[in-house]
Amino acid sequence: MAKSGSAIHFRENIVLYGALAANVGIAVAKFIASALTGSSSMLTEGVHSLVDSGNQLLLLYGQAKAKRPADAAHPFGYGRELYFWAFVVAILIFAVGAGVSVYEGWAHIKAPEPLRDPGVNYAVLFVAFLLEGTSWTIAVRDFGRKRGSNNWWQSIRRSKDPAGFIVLFEDSAALFGLLIAAIGIWASHHYDEPRLDGIASIAIGLALGAVAVLLAREAKGLLIGESADIAMIETVRRLLDQRPEITAVNHIRTIHTAPDAVFVAISADFADDLPMGRAEGLIEEMESAMKLAIPSLTSIYIRPEKRENAIVQSLPKGSESS
Repeated sequence: MAKSGSAIHFRENIVLYGALAANVGIAVAKFIASALTGSSSMLTEGVHSLVDSGNQLLLLYGQAKAKRPADAAHPFGYGRELYFWAFVVAILIFAVGAGVSVYEGWAHIKAPEPLRDPGVNYAVLFVAFLLEGTSWTIAVRDFGRKRGSNNWWQSIRRSKDPAGFIVLFEDSAALFGLLIAAIGIWASHHYDEPRLDGIASIAIGLALGAVAVLLAREAKGLLIGESADIAMIETVRRLLDQRPEITAVNHIRTIHTAPDAVFVAISADFADDLPMGRAEGLIEEMESAMKLAIPSLTSIYIRPEKRENAIVQSLPKGSESS
């Protein structure tokens, strides 16, 4: 059972493990190449890969913590802890990855160091591009499989699993950074101007900063609490509408407590002649039907409420008479 569980865990996180393996090896190679050639952009790329490696470890740690069962202190579980670590990852990309890149580039512009034989840099960049490209391909395929009929941007905005789109953005930024580093190294040698390598380093930092801001925005939304997908809400409404004992659905409110766990609160107007005992049984039947149709509904709260009362309560203070 333990081996089986480990295999399932690995398959579920193959994107993270693939990115981690690629980034650790690439970071070591880039630092060695930077030491041998004096390239600022190569040093920046080494820091970039090192930060990405740490990010994957943080996301794996967050996933492990998020799987803890609910307890008295956290009755809805610890699923949203993953969202916290995703936000930390975005901050690290901005503060460490982008910050170090811009600083190193500026320092290289102020005090340029003549570049030595660029052959080592080109070799490392080529291998890094192959490894990053492999990791990026895995991330794209995994995310594409999950996005369904939505376009890429809609899928990223609606995704409740930050691990997938963070790796996708990191790998995309890494490939872009490798391209900029290669251009900077080539231009520095071609024009005999070492400062161009520093400019490339700053460009990499700015790209990382833009990615970090975008990821922080998405992680913040998840951390605050986002509603479930519209299709899921419509499925819940359809199941409620099938019940003749319910005369009106006042509202359906959802919030993700984890990437695969949703809490739903329902206010519905029950028929006036429905006996209390039957209402209790009906609620249990509806909860069972919803969980069968949508396994990610881990918590369901159904409140019988007169429609006129629900409407009044939803109006702004002082507008009840309108």
